[in-house]
Amino acid sequence: MRFILTIPALALLSCMALKNDPDKPASSNNFQNEFLNRVNKLRTSGCKCGRTYMPPVEPVTWNNALENSAFNHARDMYRRRYFAHTSLSGKSIKNRIEEAGYTLSGLRSYAYGENIAAGQKSIDQVMNSWIRSEGHCKNIMNKNFREIGVAEVNLYWVQDFGARN
Repeated sequence: MRFILTIPALALLSCMALKNDPDKPASSNNFQNEFLNRVNKLRTSGCKCGRTYMPPVEPVTWNNALENSAFNHARDMYRRRYFAHTSLSGKSIKNRIEEAGYTLSGLRSYAYGENIAAGQKSIDQVMNSWIRSEGHCKNIMNKNFREIGVAEVNLYWVQDFGARN
């Protein structure tokens, strides 16, 4: 079995306005479409991540299980006031995506990764932050990833990537 794990973090914290604490993802088709358009425009054009040129790769598709995983982690970070890829209860991205229904058992190969950010007030701001960060940009451009789910809870952003074979 082969797997790839990439999980850079981006700590761009600022004063955050408190909003209602949601119980489930509130993403709309507009949210999903804007993220998919931004990510896939970059993926299909190729770009420079830091000093490394990343050639064009296939676009990703939206995955609701990855969105749910991203939402649960963003909500947990917001509620418990921390910023990390590993939850305070010790759950890794692999644990979270599997709990959300993105199963990996019995596969020949799989890949997963995660970008996190905090404090950005829009999709445009968080995507620009991730693109300017070499590790985050490489996650976005990773040719092994074929699916994506993204969530934002009170300015905590999580972008989960996956592929299953």
